[in-house]
Amino acid sequence: MDSNPLKDIQSYGQSIWLDDIRRGMLTGGDLQRLVDEDGLRGVTSNPAIFDKAISGSADYDELIASLAGQGQSVDAIYRALTVEDVQMAADVFRPLYDASGGDHGFVSLEVNPHLAYRTQETIEEARELWQALDRPNVFIKVPATAEGLPAIRQLISEGISVNVTLLFGLPRYRRVAEAYLTGLEQRLAQGRPIDGIRSVASFFLSRIDVLVDSQLEERMAGSGPGAHIAEELRGQVAIASAKQSYQIYKEIFHSPRFRKLADRGGRTQRLLWASTSTKNPDYPDVKYVEALIGPETVNTLPGKTLEAYRDHGQPAARLEEGVKESRDILEKLAQVGIDIDQVTEQLEQEGVDKFNRPFDNLMQTLADERARFLAQ
Repeated sequence: MDSNPLKDIQSYGQSIWLDDIRRGMLTGGDLQRLVDEDGLRGVTSNPAIFDKAISGSADYDELIASLAGQGQSVDAIYRALTVEDVQMAADVFRPLYDASGGDHGFVSLEVNPHLAYRTQETIEEARELWQALDRPNVFIKVPATAEGLPAIRQLISEGISVNVTLLFGLPRYRRVAEAYLTGLEQRLAQGRPIDGIRSVASFFLSRIDVLVDSQLEERMAGSGPGAHIAEELRGQVAIASAKQSYQIYKEIFHSPRFRKLADRGGRTQRLLWASTSTKNPDYPDVKYVEALIGPETVNTLPGKTLEAYRDHGQPAARLEEGVKESRDILEKLAQVGIDIDQVTEQLEQEGVDKFNRPFDNLMQTLADERARFLAQ
């Protein structure tokens, strides 16, 4: 039998997750087949994914009608649908979670995206979701906004596993890792165990290139040395950022501070490569997979990217290739007048909005469906 690139990646220490969840995938056995045949080790979800799944199929109609008939609110219906999907997926992965000692087999559910700038409400909703899911192999997704950082720290201290989402910049990544470590330390100070806590930091990639490339292309249209430098940098910034984030990861999680936590059962907060579908047709469709294969990392792929990698992926350990060059790429941005910190701040704001809009669309769809069923 021909080797499967999706499975072969595991030999380099990376896990492949699917960035998708749908009721039909769960009830029809598709998710189980991905686990069995492709070595899939986890699933991520977000408001846009649920909007597409629920609005775009009849799979949820029976449950919506039942809940509407019970007098449940739109918010309650949304919570019930999403929690049940994540529970079902987590149950598929439970054997893998148990066999790996709790390192693999996770499914993520995000807090309401409208809470991205509200710390206490984020904490409260995350607690509710954690209790409702009632599975050890789930992550609660919390955005890496400035307001999200204290929420991450608090949730980790309470033993709630967190997937930190919407992460774009290196300075913010350091603060995310700091929040995780501090949360573990606070929990130990309370005399409570940390060996069951897991976390990932989801670094979003292709969106970086989409925004930066548009600015570089403006400069490429000019003349002088800046145009040449801009041409060199086009399509390189996201991967350069990811490679530099991995160097930060190694620095933090190989430090004496973390070793003290590891001695008490603490696990590293793995980097997860997100937004890995190629947006620019000029670039390879597996661009954000091939370049970033390395140990103690995760790559979450939408269905089309997963299929593409299964078909023609060529796994190799590349995450630490060209580390100096990746640093130079980020430094050269300033030479063409691009401030990467401003770029990542804009991306964060846009990212929150990109989750708010499908969330609002879905809530309106559920409201319409609820009214329709009640009128029958």
